[in-house]
Formats: sequence, structure tokens, C-alpha cells
Amino acid sequence: MPCIDLHIHSLFSDGALAPSQLVSRAAAAGMAALALTDHDTVAGLAEAMAAGERLGCMVVPGIEISVSWRGCSLHMLGYWFDPAAPGLQEWLAPLQRGREQRNRQILERLRELGVEVDEEELARVAGEGQTGRPHIARLLVAKGVVADIEGAFVRYLRRGAAAYVARFAYPAEEAIAMLHHLGGIAVLAHPGQLNLDEPGMSALFGSLRASGLDGIEGYHPSHSFRCTRRLLTLARRYDLAISGGSDFHADYQGAGETWPPGRIGCVPENLLEALHRRRRPSMEQTAAGCC
Repeated sequence: MPCIDLHIHSLFSDGALAPSQLVSRAAAAGMAALALTDHDTVAGLAEAMAAGERLGCMVVPGIEISVSWRGCSLHMLGYWFDPAAPGLQEWLAPLQRGREQRNRQILERLRELGVEVDEEELARVAGEGQTGRPHIARLLVAKGVVADIEGAFVRYLRRGAAAYVARFAYPAEEAIAMLHHLGGIAVLAHPGQLNLDEPGMSALFGSLRASGLDGIEGYHPSHSFRCTRRLLTLARRYDLAISGGSDFHADYQGAGETWPPGRIGCVPENLLEALHRRRRPSMEQTAAGCC
């Protein structure tokens, strides 16, 4: 059965490759479909979808949105929405400004800790995409402050670390509603990373399902086999579709970076159809149908 990968990042956020390069890799590997899911931006989708048409590989329009739920930071994957829809860029703008503000605050905290880093150095590492903590981690590695990406997160960048700074995120319920408004679906990304016990995960799934959540990312490199089985069981209980992907960023691993496509095994193509059935008409399509 052909495989799919519904969680991939490009250089338009914190990945290292262009969207067209990612699609080329997927096509060469014989994959049936992939979703480009850059953080809080749709800037790479046009390039990815054009490459998909050229190479005969389905590209699902996607995004990974920063959200919050009861004080907990989450990521929400969106699929099959209209990336050119009116109002989308304006809705994403606060998330993008929040990233920029947090970057400045992290650099300031690092300088207070005696680590000499500045905005120009970070810009050279990050390029033109959405800059985030993985870019700061790469800068720290390049300057010899830490040995690797994982060390940067453990020592400075993960929640609770010396230079960690929280940032703006939409309530999860608002992100779900926005994705539905655009004709897309909402899927909770890598829930296993939240380290919730079963009652906690049940409360999360039940609450977000009541707000319209369509699915969860059951297959992810950070999920153990046991974790995946538990998530699939809970997904069935709450009538949530299953997604899966590599969360690919670049050809190296560590905290803040992830595995190459295929490392988690084959995510079967039939999951794609089940997810697609969750789509709703966009508000514009609904209005047009009423006229």
C-alpha cells in the first residue's frame, strides 16, 4: 500500500529544504501524498502544490498552528483549507508577530546569561522563513555554545529551561473554528508529547471533540508503540480520525528537529480518505450555494 506523510516542514518555517525539494523526495520515494505543514504560515504552499502537479504527487494544503488549551501549549494541524481565503493572512499575523517578539526576548535572556547572540546572526541562520526556537538552537550549535540541537533545548529553549519564553497562541477552539470556516479540518498534532495520563488525555480529546476537532496525529516519531496504541484507542472512543507524519525538518535529529520521512514506517494511504471525509464546505462555498 502506498504511504503518506501529513506532517512536513520547509524553509518557510523551521525546515531546511524548499517545498519543491520536499515534494521531489516524496515523489522519488513513491509516496502517494504529503502535506506541507509549516508553522503559522502558508507561504510555501503554492510552490509545493505546483511541484506536486508537475511530479504527480498529491500535495495536501496544510499548516501547523500554535494553540492553547487550559493553559497547555498545543499544536493544531490544518488540512484542505483554502490558503488564499480572505482573512487568513490577517488571522495568522498575530501568531507571526508573537514568534518575532519571542525570538527577541529569548536572545535577550541568552545575553543576560552570558551567551553573545544577536538578531543579525539569527537572521543569517534562519533565512527568510518563520524564525523559531530551532533556528536559535542551530545558532547556539554553530557558535559552539552547545554540542547539539538537543542540548540547546535542554539547557536553554524548552519549557522550564533558562531562556524559555512563552508566546501568543490562539485558543484551540478558535483555531478549530477558523479551519472549518476555511473549509478545512483540524487535527491535534503529536498528542503523545504532552505526557498526559489517560484521564488527562481523555479530558483533552473530549473537550476538543466537543469543539469540532476532526482528528489526532496518532503516528509520530516521538510516540512509542505503546503510546500510539493508547492514542488510537482513545481516538476510536471519541470518533476522531487518524493522521500521521514524520514531522520532517532536516537531515538531522534532536529536540526541535525530527525524523526523515519513512522513519516511523508506512502511514497507510487509506487514512487520507478517512480524514478527507471530515471536510466541511467553507463559509464562502455555503454562501454561494444559498444564492
